[in-house]
Amino acid sequence: MRFQLRKCTKCGAYTLKEICKKCDQDTKSVHPAKFSPDDKYLRYRIANKE
Repeated sequence: MRFQLRKCTKCGAYTLKEICKKCDQDTKSVHPAKFSPDDKYLRYRIANKE
């Protein structure tokens, strides 16, 4: 099993769970997506970020 650190979107607490124990909100992964020079969707991701 692979553990990934997650961060609460509301209170900013770090956890390994999908839901924050402090405020019962969703958490997001803090790890960046893997980079690939052959990425077909890179320009769409960049456009979405702006």
